[in-house]
Amino acid sequence: MSRLPVARAEWYLEEEDFGGTMERQDLRTLLEEVQAGRLSVDQALRQAQGAAVADLGYAHVDLHRRQRCGFPEVIFCEGKAAEWIEGVVRKLVEAGQDCLATRVNAEQAAYLGRLFPQAEQDRVARTFWLPVEPSGARQVVGRVFVLTAGTSDLAVAQEAVVTARALGCDVALVADVGVAGIHRLLRYQEQFAGADAIVVAAGMDGALPSVVGGLVDCPVIAVPTSIGYGAALGGIASLLTMLNACSANVVVVNIDSGFKGGYVAALIARRAGRTALSDGS
Repeated sequence: MSRLPVARAEWYLEEEDFGGTMERQDLRTLLEEVQAGRLSVDQALRQAQGAAVADLGYAHVDLHRRQRCGFPEVIFCEGKAAEWIEGVVRKLVEAGQDCLATRVNAEQAAYLGRLFPQAEQDRVARTFWLPVEPSGARQVVGRVFVLTAGTSDLAVAQEAVVTARALGCDVALVADVGVAGIHRLLRYQEQFAGADAIVVAAGMDGALPSVVGGLVDCPVIAVPTSIGYGAALGGIASLLTMLNACSANVVVVNIDSGFKGGYVAALIARRAGRTALSDGS
C-alpha cells in the first residue's frame, strides 16, 4: 500500500466497489491509517467492504443502493409488521444512510414515532423520513413542481413532494388547478414553467398533465390517481388518458404512485441542477 498513493488507492477502491457504504472522507482516513502502518491491509478491507446486503430474516436490506442509484433503499410499508419496518430503519441508520418509508398507516406511524421521535412524519403523504443530517444542512439541487387536478389528489401529490425533497430537490406544490377551471392553472404558469421537472397528479378524466405539457419545456411526470366515480375504474380511466397524452413531454407512472413520480422527477431535476451548477448558470 505504501507504494500506491492514497489518492490513487482511494480511486481504485471506489471504482472496484470496495467502498461499501463509506463516505469518501472515511475511506481516505482508512487508507491513511494503512499508509501510516496503524492498520493492516486485511483490517482495512474488512472495514471498507462492509456488507452489501443485511439479512434480517424477513428482509434483505440493500446497503449498496445509494452507491448504485444515488439514494438508499426506500421502505414500502404496506403489508409489513411495524417491527419489521423498525428493523430495516435501524439497519439503514446503522449504515449512516437516510431512511424514507412510504404508505405508513396510522398504527405503524404511532409505533415508529415512539422509537424515532426525531423523524419527520407526514400523515397526508403517509411517509416517514429520517435523514442522517438535519434537513436545513442538506444541499438543495434541482427544482421540482407538483400540481394536482383536485384536492382529492393531494395525498398522492404530497407523497411525491416528500420523496423529491428527500432526494435533495427544491419542491413547490400547488393543489386543485384542474381543467374544469383552467384559469386557476394559468395563474401559476410562470412559476411552474421554470421547474426542471413537473409532477401532475390527477384522477377522473386525467386531462391535466397533457395541458401542463403543452405549456412547458421540461419533462412532465403524470401520476394517475384512483379518484373518480364508477367509470373512472379506480384510476384506469385517467391512466389511459395520460398514456394517450398528445403533449410529447408527458410520461406516466403507476396509479397512485406519488413516490415513483417524485423519485423520477427528482432524478431529472438533480441532473439538470448539477449541470447548471457546473456551467456556472
